[in-house]
Amino acid sequence: MTNRNASPREAGASGRYHHGNLVEALIAATIALIEEKGVENVSVRDVARKAGVSSGAPFRHFASKTALLTAVAEQAISRLTAAVADALAEAGERSPLEQLRAIGRGYLRWATENPTHFQIVSSRTLIDFQSSARLVDENEAIRLLMVDLIERARSCGELSADIDADDLMVTLRGFAYGLARLWIDGHYAEWQVRRPPEEQMVRSLDLFMDRLRKDARHTRPRVDLDGDRG
Repeated sequence: MTNRNASPREAGASGRYHHGNLVEALIAATIALIEEKGVENVSVRDVARKAGVSSGAPFRHFASKTALLTAVAEQAISRLTAAVADALAEAGERSPLEQLRAIGRGYLRWATENPTHFQIVSSRTLIDFQSSARLVDENEAIRLLMVDLIERARSCGELSADIDADDLMVTLRGFAYGLARLWIDGHYAEWQVRRPPEEQMVRSLDLFMDRLRKDARHTRPRVDLDGDRG
């Protein structure tokens, strides 16, 4: 997988530290190493060597590998927040449901452009999510934005009033996450997805979003979790 995560500003032309921002250089080196040999095979010492600094230099900023990966996750969620903001700006003053669609597209765009960031921020076993105010706050801001848009979509009649906002928020989050995860984990080929991944993800998202509209929903028997029809 090619490195679409580190910029020349972060790592320099050679990927090594050149008396700039050490934290950014270490994060860029971490991402490069993960892409080279997998996160399980990366150590803080490896990162220092990759960045061209002493083995003790990273510990001035990161007490452990988990802390370093948490910093990668913080960069990831900041990029996600920016991608969502850009997508909403493109959507402009469209309806609440269309703004929800825009959030989904922004999420998928972010995931395809930052696959390593996606993998790190998605794994709670690799990072200390709760220790990071940035991770907690930016994640919560996106969640609350989605819940607000769902409530507004219900109020204006785009969505049925019987749809629970929290249920739909989790469903939408899981749907977009699953589309990205399938691609990043290499499942698209075996499922014979022939379109470019970005195009297929958007098509799948649009298919899902189009069925949410109140006027597009069909009346069908409700099946409870125990299998009884209601």
